[in-house]
Amino acid sequence: MRWLICLLIVASGNLSPSVAQKAADLTDEQVQQFIRQAKASGLSEAQIEQMALSRGFTPSDITNMRQRISELNPTKQPEPVRDQAGSRSQSTDSPVPPPQQPKAETTSAVFGASLFSNANLTFEPNLRIPTPKNYQLGPDDELVVDVYGNAQQTYRTKINPEGSIRLENLSPIYVNGLTVEQAEQRIVGRLRQLYTGLNSPSSGVYAQVSLGNIRSIKVTLIGQVVKPGTYTLSSLGTVFNALYAAGGPDPSRGSFRDIRVYRANRQIRTLDIYDFLLGADQKDNIRLQDQDIVFVNHYETRVELNGEVKQPGQYEVKKGELLKTVLAFAGGFTDRAYTASLTLRRNTAKELEIGTIQATDLGTFVPQKGDQYVVSSITGRFSNRVMINGAVFRPGTYALQNSPTLRQLITTAEGLREDAFLNRGTIRRLRENLDPELISVDLGKLMRGEISDIPLQREDNVTILAYGDLREKRTVSLQGAVNKPGQFDYADSMSVANLIVLAGGFTEGATGSRIEIARRLRNDTTGLPDNQNIRIIQFDLDERLRLTEADARFHLQPFDEVFVRTSPRYEPQKMVTITGEVKYPGRYAIRDKSERISELISRAGGLQSSAFLKATRFIRKGELISIDIHQILQKPTDSGNLLLLAGDSITIPRKVELVRIQGEVLNPSTVDYNETKSFRSYIDEAGGFTSKAQRKKSYVRYANGQIRRTKQFLFFRSYPSPDPGMEVIIPAKARREDSKLSPAERVAVMTGITSLAAVVLTVIRLF
Repeated sequence: MRWLICLLIVASGNLSPSVAQKAADLTDEQVQQFIRQAKASGLSEAQIEQMALSRGFTPSDITNMRQRISELNPTKQPEPVRDQAGSRSQSTDSPVPPPQQPKAETTSAVFGASLFSNANLTFEPNLRIPTPKNYQLGPDDELVVDVYGNAQQTYRTKINPEGSIRLENLSPIYVNGLTVEQAEQRIVGRLRQLYTGLNSPSSGVYAQVSLGNIRSIKVTLIGQVVKPGTYTLSSLGTVFNALYAAGGPDPSRGSFRDIRVYRANRQIRTLDIYDFLLGADQKDNIRLQDQDIVFVNHYETRVELNGEVKQPGQYEVKKGELLKTVLAFAGGFTDRAYTASLTLRRNTAKELEIGTIQATDLGTFVPQKGDQYVVSSITGRFSNRVMINGAVFRPGTYALQNSPTLRQLITTAEGLREDAFLNRGTIRRLRENLDPELISVDLGKLMRGEISDIPLQREDNVTILAYGDLREKRTVSLQGAVNKPGQFDYADSMSVANLIVLAGGFTEGATGSRIEIARRLRNDTTGLPDNQNIRIIQFDLDERLRLTEADARFHLQPFDEVFVRTSPRYEPQKMVTITGEVKYPGRYAIRDKSERISELISRAGGLQSSAFLKATRFIRKGELISIDIHQILQKPTDSGNLLLLAGDSITIPRKVELVRIQGEVLNPSTVDYNETKSFRSYIDEAGGFTSKAQRKKSYVRYANGQIRRTKQFLFFRSYPSPDPGMEVIIPAKARREDSKLSPAERVAVMTGITSLAAVVLTVIRLF
């Protein structure tokens, strides 16, 4: 934005630099006003910048104002300026553009292309370093001359376009093209006209020359770069700074290894970016000078390397470089690479061809343009593996050369376990056509040396079974009145007492007098009928798990099922609840299996005088059951006097003197009960029936859950008798449209009737 610096000048006005208004203090309205004034200023950007700096503004103020203008006027983006913090800054007639960031190549795999598209790399020159010894001064460089000692003076002067500086009344001092050390000698020599004996020990007056603000240079980048053009850079800028500003070599056609620097129509250096990427070598990353030209040539040869290499991609190859060098560019093979050979796909004049490059030829093979190399991965096969599993102390995988025979492999696996089945072991071996075969071995004879040892082959799998592997898993089961019933592993000489201990002992209601064992029949069928296939064994065991002398010698066998019975008179308490208008409401344990509702009420102290028996509710398993308590208490033998079950709940409320009317009445409501009112009277109190009311289906739900419906004989209706606490429900009529036929159904019916009529007429005519 050309009028950026003008805003700062307008902001300062006639104020001194010490009180100049900063960008952060300006309001949005002031900034908009400054934009309009800047457009009409007519000053060049260089003039505006020099005026702003002379009035006390810093480069950070300029940066802040650019950001403010960008936010308020986004149609034209301001040119960003890099942070110029430090004692040395860059002065220029035009702002230095930042490195242009090209869009990242999403499909390119050219080695080195990502270097110039990485936002975390800037290659920005360091302005805080000491002035390089070979730095040549030029126009717009600022020199700072400090005189100290018996005289003190500081001169800050810029080199003019003629290459000279002026100090006080001295004649111009020509310093263009000199180094700082050379310029210091010339300046000190001239200052001796003002300070006699300057820099001599006897005078006491000394001078030192240093570089202040540095100049800008213009460098042109041409050839195969992403954004060719002329760029303004710091005079400390290098070839990498220029390449980064232009986006680097074009990945599709530019060379990363043939970048030439021209100065005064003469090539002075050739830069190979691979030297920096692979070895951090910057010997050719020289410092540029004004009007230098950087030329990026077309790439000559580029090959592609994929597969099991550490960094697959496309690599540029110079003349004379071999395939071994390209592999080094990619970081070499990965750990799983097949290094015996590489696969080559090469372009010919008419078509493609495939080749194989042996590992011994890598040091002599010369890549050609467009070659594609693929490094495969090694196969999952083992060249020397043998395996052993089963009844050995250390099953696993072993090297064939260390255990070439079966006996040596067993010894390497630390020998056979005690439970190994020695009569037979198996070797699973693959034939030449990979068909498997099984080889059986008598391990007992082998280990005793009675038969010769068996040589093993690659991929042999030895299996040695244990005795337990050759039979069904042996268990016993314990069910019934024990704390932890279930299945248990069988052990030899296991007794019933041992099994009960494993199950955590008897429960509270267990009886040891009825322990029963169900045993499978195998060979011994003595004393059993022909149709009996299970032997039942019974014996007694006291609560201390002591057996009789005969029973103590009884041992369980595999797969025995043991049952411990519960005492016939043992039963956990079963609870019922009674609440409401009884003298002692609460939870009660059922005394015996014959206890009924009337007995529970009696145990609860009988009814209170306020009990409303018609509203008694009896709930079993969450379901309301209608009972007539009045009838039950008058006649305990009545069928309604139910036997009590665990979880039953009886509620005897106080008398309820309300009646609730709902459903198809004009005003559903709750009214008081009056024994003189009839069913219709309550309906009238609710405003009467609605037009949708289905009167003949009216019903009531009494307080105890019983339901009574309206009865009808011819034209006479008999409504339920009112009771306190009842609920009157008037249902609605079914919708008429529910019974109507759909248009398609009506058409079908009419069609059927028409067809039937035609048939009837035809029959009449015939007869």
